[in-house]
Amino acid sequence: MEQPAPQPAYVLHSRAYKETSALVDFLTPQGRVRAVLRRARGKGGSLVRPFVPLEVELRGRGELKNVGRLDTSGIAAWLHGDALFSGLYLNELLMRLLPEQAPHPALFEHYTLTLQALAVGRPLEPLLRSFEWRLLDELGYAFALDRDANDDAVVADGLYRLSVDAGLERVELFQPGLFRGIELLALAQADWDAPGALLAAKRLMRQALAVHLGPKPLVSRELFRKR
Repeated sequence: MEQPAPQPAYVLHSRAYKETSALVDFLTPQGRVRAVLRRARGKGGSLVRPFVPLEVELRGRGELKNVGRLDTSGIAAWLHGDALFSGLYLNELLMRLLPEQAPHPALFEHYTLTLQALAVGRPLEPLLRSFEWRLLDELGYAFALDRDANDDAVVADGLYRLSVDAGLERVELFQPGLFRGIELLALAQADWDAPGALLAAKRLMRQALAVHLGPKPLVSRELFRKR
C-alpha cells in the first residue's frame, strides 16, 4: 500500500487520549485534521506543542487519522507575553471555526507568516485583524468594505452598520456600534495608520465573528483580560 506523503503542519490543540496517546488537532494545507499520536509521552510527544513547524504523515481513510511520522521542519516561533496570547487566540479561532479536512492552503501560509511576524515583535493589532479577515474570507463570510449592501460606494462621511448576512448598511441616524465611512475606506486599503482604523477594525471583526462563534466565550480573550 502506498504510504501517504508527509505534509507541513502545526499543532492547534492536543489532549490526552487513552493511556499513553494524545488526540491532536493539526493545521495543514489540507485543513484542520484530527489524529491519534501513539506513545505521546515519548519522543514524539515533545513535538506536540503550538507554533512548531512540523512535517507529519497522517494515515487512515476515516475522519480520525493516525500519526505515522512526526518531525520538526523549521524553527519554532517562540512567542512570549501578548504575542503568546495572540498565537493562542489564532489557534482557538481555527479550532472553533475551521471545519475538519477542508483544504485552505492560503490560510495555512497566512498563519505561518503571522506566527513569524508575532515572533519578531511586529505590532499585534494589524496582524490579528488581518488574520481574522483572511479567515472570514476563506470561510466565505467576508463582505465588501468599500461598497454597501446595495452595492453603492461607501462614502467617507456616511454612517454604516454591519448586517452579517447582507454586509454594510448605510444609516442616517446615529446609534451605538456604527462605523464611519472614512474608517471603512481605510480598512479596505489596510491603512492601519489612519485615525480610528485599528479600533474600528477590532469592533468590526468582533461583530463579524460573533455570529459564527456563538455564545461560548473564547478562552484566549479571557486570558488577555486577566493578564
